[in-house]
Amino acid sequence: MPDHLIETHDAGICTLTMNRPEARNAMSGPMMDKLNEAIPRVAADASVRLVVLTGAGGAFCAGGDVKGFASSPDDGNQSSAVTSLEERVHNLRRGMELSRWLHEMPKPTLAVIPGPAAGAGLSLALACDLRFALDTAKITTAFSKIGASGDYGGSYFLPSLVGAAKARELYFTADIITGQEAYNMGLVTKVAPAETFEAQASAYASYLAGLPTVALGYMKKNLNLAQSGTLADVFDREAMHMMRCFMTEDHKAASQAFVNKQPPVFKGR
Repeated sequence: MPDHLIETHDAGICTLTMNRPEARNAMSGPMMDKLNEAIPRVAADASVRLVVLTGAGGAFCAGGDVKGFASSPDDGNQSSAVTSLEERVHNLRRGMELSRWLHEMPKPTLAVIPGPAAGAGLSLALACDLRFALDTAKITTAFSKIGASGDYGGSYFLPSLVGAAKARELYFTADIITGQEAYNMGLVTKVAPAETFEAQASAYASYLAGLPTVALGYMKKNLNLAQSGTLADVFDREAMHMMRCFMTEDHKAASQAFVNKQPPVFKGR
């Protein structure tokens, strides 16, 4: 059986490629097991300065395996051996930690969306810090089309990107929008046409991997806290993180480069 997840490392970039192209990379048990093992590991790897999540075969991720839902309607994507509601909730909740890792890990995460992103697959893209999409990629929340309410954190991430009213519309109607439309409403960060998509996505990933990784990790903590904390909480966190950043090699080297009127070279330390 082919690997449902392909992991590669190059110049500080860890690329995790969901690899079920025949199913538009719909989530499988092996895929999710490997993602949930890989994400915490690369989050702790000091040599990794950017995590890219993408899909094989011209798709990002179609979300849950709807064919599996149809064959076992009471269990969703859970094993038929699991019988109680509590066990099903526990298993799904455990898998959803993947979105938290993408959102909270102390280094940037980038979803590269070469094609369809739907349901929980879209939720994974939303959990990443940034999203680079093909301008014609088909993007949809999808859940209402199968009588489901949504998982993997989409209902948390989407309103902060497009606003509460638009998020409700996208969830309720499950309208299919293009990558360009998603960019116009702030759902994705950048778009590119097919002829330059791979080159532009690669260049953007390289740029992000060359930024001061430690500082970006603290920026994430500040911004995440700002979504739910008080202003005083944010001030306290910003002050601590700012002083920590002043101690990094990247800050010291960049300060000297500024004095010397040279571009900084960050090493992620």
